[in-house]
Amino acid sequence: MATALLGISAFYHDSAAALLVDGKIAAAAQEERFTRRKHDSSFPTGAIKAVLDESGIDPAMLKAVVFYDKPFLKFERLLETYHAFAPRGLASFTGSIPVWIKEKLFLKRTLRRELAGLGIAAASPLLFTEHHLSHAASAFFPSPFEEAAVLTIDGVGEWATAAIGIGKGSGLTLLRELHFPHSIGLLYSAFTQFCGFRVNSGEYKLMGLAPYGIAGSERVATFRQLISDNIADVRRDGSVVLNMHYFNYATGLTMCNNRAWEKLFGLAPRAAESALTQPYMDLALAIQQLTEDIVLRLAATARELTGCRNLVMAGGVALNSVANGRLIGSGIFENIWIQPAAGDAGAALGAALAGWHIYLGQARTAERPDSMQGAFLGPSFDNRSIEKLLVRHPVKARRFDDFDALAREVAGLLNKGKIVGWFQGRMEFGPRALGNRSILADARNPEMQKKLNLQVKFRESFRPLAPSVLAEDVAEFCETPVASPYMSLVVPIAPARRRSPGAQADGADPYARLYALRSDIPAVTHLDYSARIQTVSGDTNERFRKLLTEFKNLTGFGILINTSFNVRGEPLVCTPEDALRCFMNTGIDFLVMNDFLIDKNDAASLTEEFKKGYAFALD
Repeated sequence: MATALLGISAFYHDSAAALLVDGKIAAAAQEERFTRRKHDSSFPTGAIKAVLDESGIDPAMLKAVVFYDKPFLKFERLLETYHAFAPRGLASFTGSIPVWIKEKLFLKRTLRRELAGLGIAAASPLLFTEHHLSHAASAFFPSPFEEAAVLTIDGVGEWATAAIGIGKGSGLTLLRELHFPHSIGLLYSAFTQFCGFRVNSGEYKLMGLAPYGIAGSERVATFRQLISDNIADVRRDGSVVLNMHYFNYATGLTMCNNRAWEKLFGLAPRAAESALTQPYMDLALAIQQLTEDIVLRLAATARELTGCRNLVMAGGVALNSVANGRLIGSGIFENIWIQPAAGDAGAALGAALAGWHIYLGQARTAERPDSMQGAFLGPSFDNRSIEKLLVRHPVKARRFDDFDALAREVAGLLNKGKIVGWFQGRMEFGPRALGNRSILADARNPEMQKKLNLQVKFRESFRPLAPSVLAEDVAEFCETPVASPYMSLVVPIAPARRRSPGAQADGADPYARLYALRSDIPAVTHLDYSARIQTVSGDTNERFRKLLTEFKNLTGFGILINTSFNVRGEPLVCTPEDALRCFMNTGIDFLVMNDFLIDKNDAASLTEEFKKGYAFALD
């Protein structure tokens, strides 16, 4: 009988479940995809059901359930922090301690109750692994390396906020840790909040805003110096000591001491959704540059401590694809692999892997290119499921028995400037749409970046869009022709593709700079001539590769815009119903679900039905 292990993360943000069967990753999914609440922190009931169903595993087969952190250590940190900062934070203390005592301190009982409701017997051992060990396990065990240095960086786990370790075979050891309240992730989140974005979701926006800052300008240099002199003391080894006078997160409900920041920078906290002006763009660039420098220093320390030529990474800061691109280009390590679900959702997978290799002592054999299966680990839906949906919501749909013919048809639509919702196979695990739950468009179209952001995603127009490119063609489009199957790296666009944007790009108006043409793939070229690239191979996604190939056959360009199939504030679509609802409420022109193609013009009768109750939250 198969041996199955379930890993779960919950009760902070991005709850998730991951299932191993005989040591292989069978399924993994985030709870947000089922509840439709972005970054959902609740117990991952829907995700657990989904991974068990997708794998055909009976709950009685579970060898153990592994939780991704240790609540008692986290409670210890909470008590010691309040004591250290007393009397500051009294209001927060009196509000949070009863919740901890009632709900979180007795987490084992809560977990047992929730698991029992899913038919998971109390006889299954319930294990707890430390937070950064979960991240480290998610980075090393699925990687293609027999031996590697491990670097994890996030906001905070129990005490650790960053860790350096080494993995070899089935062994994993953490060598050094940076401890709370000194945190690279929380430092970046504080600037995220000060610039008017939401913590734990707006960090991507801050990273995307940074290239609007004026590199080499006096203001950016001044901001960098003010941060280094007053807020964050960055040591040679990459460790950081934060001046807690400037922060509230240790004992309060906000990240920043806004009064102190305003006095330091001469800049008030930006109100959410207000106009973005150049000083905030320059501040975003300053902290992005500093974060990149910190990551490079930590990587150099990891190389020095371990002597390894390979590096693996996880934790929320490992989703900073700009820093990752700089790290790849630095040459500190010969090979780098980044867990695609690097945040807390991926820690559920790391918990399961730690249980398998460390608790059960099972051997490990590294797989190439890795054992993540392209991150296509969520539920899938067959044609029969889609046919049932089209019976419930009658709409004209063309079914293609020949996928090659469907790919050619869609390539032709994309070439005509149409926007396509692309729903195929198993849902992605992690924050990136990688070609199964994607919105696709032509990267050559200079109007497409604006159209997708404003008419489809309903989000801020400054946000960049990412390209997917045939793996063998990456050198045609990128100056750094590296494999990037998980869209984890921002790299420079190839010089041959670049165009001079002219005087428009030097103006004061940031949106005039945005829409200045910088390359022959303008919709995916950011202000600094960079792009967050995904390389697509047939090993993990033959259908998406086929579509890219047909588009190349038609246009000579094996590249497409690939943005996540959702709107602002909404999780990635999971089911065909989710996809149809998003399609009907956005500017997407055509919807492809498995072998079915739907033209928006043929779906007008569904408009009123799907508009009812449809709303999206600001993220």
